[in-house]
Amino acid sequence: MINREWHLLSRPVGWPKPEDFALVEAEVPTPGEGQVLVRNKYLSVDPYMRGRMSAAKSYTAPFELGKVMQGGAVGEVVESNAEGIAVGDHLLHFFGWREYAVVRAESAVKVDADAAPLSTYLGVLGMTGLTAYAGLLRTASFKEGDSVFVSGAAGAVGSQVGQIAKLKGASRVIGSAGSDEKVKLLVEEYGFDAAFNYKSGKVSDQLREAAPDGVDIYFDNVGGDHLEAAIGSLNQGGRIAVCGMISVYNNTEAAPGPRNLARLIQTRGRIEGFLVGDHYDLQPEFVSEVGPWVASGALKYRETVVEGIENNLEAFLGVLRGDNTGKMIVKL
Repeated sequence: MINREWHLLSRPVGWPKPEDFALVEAEVPTPGEGQVLVRNKYLSVDPYMRGRMSAAKSYTAPFELGKVMQGGAVGEVVESNAEGIAVGDHLLHFFGWREYAVVRAESAVKVDADAAPLSTYLGVLGMTGLTAYAGLLRTASFKEGDSVFVSGAAGAVGSQVGQIAKLKGASRVIGSAGSDEKVKLLVEEYGFDAAFNYKSGKVSDQLREAAPDGVDIYFDNVGGDHLEAAIGSLNQGGRIAVCGMISVYNNTEAAPGPRNLARLIQTRGRIEGFLVGDHYDLQPEFVSEVGPWVASGALKYRETVVEGIENNLEAFLGVLRGDNTGKMIVKL
């Protein structure tokens, strides 16, 4: 049996190029004691993976050159040498970018394919969903009546942030996105009060028009001009939760910082970055609250599905370009 897997050959400078990667054929591995062999069914591609392709010191180790990359995946157990896990069980784990993976039992989580589609455990009920939940409620200290601005609002995290804010009693939710179609989706399907296409004009001007009374919370997925605009519209005591800054991930030189940081003195505002890995204690609360919303349709989600392991790289590049609506998923 052949296992196809994606290797990183060289560290990208600027935008990743196809020649930085290779789809390699290898033997399907055999699980040892306490391990299982999983046939992956769905793979996740996410913006943070761009950082792991660089050698720069960060919050997690970079991908190793010449070796298979990693990422979220969900699949079916086809061989088990681990107590408590049977052939046919479905597991969520972190050995994506490949068709088959050997996984240690303690590093995987069983998921129920009957309770929800398997792909949702990579998105709305998985890491991206928990990111939205923790960033909004804990890092940004959301409270009923807050006005919330979300950048990258049609993405997997942003779309969930806006909807959770509405379900929790936000006074107004504003989103930015990169196309008129996504703007329409935010307002008509996800229930945002207002949204704008950041490509259609100056972000600060469009935000002031959409939120004339300012914003109490900014959930940042983009950085750059969005962050500067949010600081300019921040109300007294406003909070900014920095989840990602996709606008600068492929820069070869450091991007200039916001020019209006001094306004935080006037507003007594704060900016705080966060990583979802620091908030896994919220997982039970997250599932118990968000799961019923998803099941009832109160919280809606979209997935952009790309077929085939051979298209895993293109799906990842699509995330960096903003091609996806909702969570980008690779189906094997």
